[in-house]
Amino acid sequence: MHLLVCGGTGCRAAESDAIVTNLQQELEKNGLQDQVQVVMTGCFGFCEKGPIVKVSPDNTFYTQVKPEDAAEIVAEHVVKGRQVNRLLYKDPEKKETVSDSKHMDFYKKQIRIALRNCGFIDPENLDEYIARDGYMALGRCLTELKPQDVINEIKESGLRGRGGGGFPTGIKWEIAAKNDADQKYVVCNADEGDPGAFMDRSILEGDPHAVLEAMAICGYSTNATKGLIYIRAEYPLAIKRLKIAIDQAREYGLLGKNIFGTDFEFDIELRYGAGAFVCGEETSLIHSMEGLRGEPTIKPPYPAESGYLGKPTNVNNVETYANIPVIINKGANWFNKIGTEKSKGTKVFALAGKINNVGLIEVPMGTTLREVIFEIGGGIKDGKKFKAVQTGGPSGGCLTEEHLDTPIDFDNLVQAGSMMGSGGMIVMDEDDCMVSMAKFYLDFTVEESCGKCSPCRIGNKRLYELLDRITQGKGEMEDLQRLRNMSQVIKDTSLCGLGQTSPNPVLSTLDNFYDEYVAHVTDKKCPAGQCKDLMTYTIIEENCVGCTACARVCPVGAISGEKKQVHNIDPEICIKCGACIERCKFDAIIVK
Repeated sequence: MHLLVCGGTGCRAAESDAIVTNLQQELEKNGLQDQVQVVMTGCFGFCEKGPIVKVSPDNTFYTQVKPEDAAEIVAEHVVKGRQVNRLLYKDPEKKETVSDSKHMDFYKKQIRIALRNCGFIDPENLDEYIARDGYMALGRCLTELKPQDVINEIKESGLRGRGGGGFPTGIKWEIAAKNDADQKYVVCNADEGDPGAFMDRSILEGDPHAVLEAMAICGYSTNATKGLIYIRAEYPLAIKRLKIAIDQAREYGLLGKNIFGTDFEFDIELRYGAGAFVCGEETSLIHSMEGLRGEPTIKPPYPAESGYLGKPTNVNNVETYANIPVIINKGANWFNKIGTEKSKGTKVFALAGKINNVGLIEVPMGTTLREVIFEIGGGIKDGKKFKAVQTGGPSGGCLTEEHLDTPIDFDNLVQAGSMMGSGGMIVMDEDDCMVSMAKFYLDFTVEESCGKCSPCRIGNKRLYELLDRITQGKGEMEDLQRLRNMSQVIKDTSLCGLGQTSPNPVLSTLDNFYDEYVAHVTDKKCPAGQCKDLMTYTIIEENCVGCTACARVCPVGAISGEKKQVHNIDPEICIKCGACIERCKFDAIIVK
């Protein structure tokens, strides 16, 4: 028997380390430490219900486990063979407990390829990766296939880059292979910087060997002998597990010289990023690894022609590499039967925001937004109304209810006014202000711009100032056209993808929520009640009993009135903190 405990960053923050320790102690108390193994795994994906403990082989799935629950799990399930019902997942619709994850709506429509080992193996144990066909693909490539055969297989699979660009992976590999040089490089882009995104981090934390194996396969097919993983230093757990994985692979002869008894040699080292969003762009990333400023350069030449240290360099992101071993093992025909005509396979998304089931999911391309949000995601929190979903992070756009039946793939999302991006998906409800949302993403882009080109450096700053003016109630109708014009100029003239896509949140919210912009400008009101400068706190006379509770909690003394008499709020002093509304028991305070 195995007790699998989620060891992703989120669950570790919720004391999954202590759960492992307590389970081990309870097993020792019962003399079962040799019969039952406790395994710290990667992310199970169902982050909303973490920490998770899964009992194998009976697949009992315990949710929201606390360290103090360890004694009951061992005493009841391990010793007596009885499930701990209070820790089982409860279906919110059927009001029934579900013990096996296969029967949960969260998992039913998922197909886990990139995430195939996350939650199933100990990521710090190479033997467990090998037991699930690990390094079989690399062995097959080195002993049975020629480099061009490998590239043809990847091309035939239809795999496109999962980092946001969607460029065909096999073609990128082929370009690198055809450029002769005395030294070539394989780079893994693990610089995941989108707000709310944790796809690549979770793969590296839960299945680091999948990426190492894929990079070696890429090295063989492109005649590269050196691999570099560019990972942000903010990912300490992923870095720790990568280091362990690299050391283990070297020890087993899976990295280094004469891999699988052939003359192929390949090794990998880590390079750390300082958290600059622009370094997710491949030329900026390469410059950063070279010790230069993380700034993009005009393409061509592409990295596959002249990249790291001026040598041919293949750059793919973590999720793209995670698909490679499966494609080699199961075949291109198996992979390209999943997904849509132009977007094959699956896509990993980080579901976040106003959604019941926050977590990490992997669905076939072509799954609709409605299925993701309302079936897998469990709908909107607190029964609120769905308003929008932002796909593609700061580079993407806000999609509305009319887009819910859009099949998710690279082309459909662009046509709808957004983009796939690396896989962040943030859901918004009726209480979210779309003007403020556009302003939030633009603020992020302004902060993260490298400043090399003026359209991005200056243009986005001016865009932000226009949005800020509108949210303060100082906007004019002419500002809306200025937003459009400036956004188009920035898209057309910026140097790299960061600048070219930065106006997308502005343009998509203008297209889909124009009335909300007009309300901010003409009525000086925020329909969602989120823009503080457009709020007015008012006391309803007939509801106020003069209890003074609101006045006592007001931090700036904006509320006046005698006991048992109607109180008054001075709008000039009020800072709209909401403390008075939280304290009032008589619904006497409203926001207009």
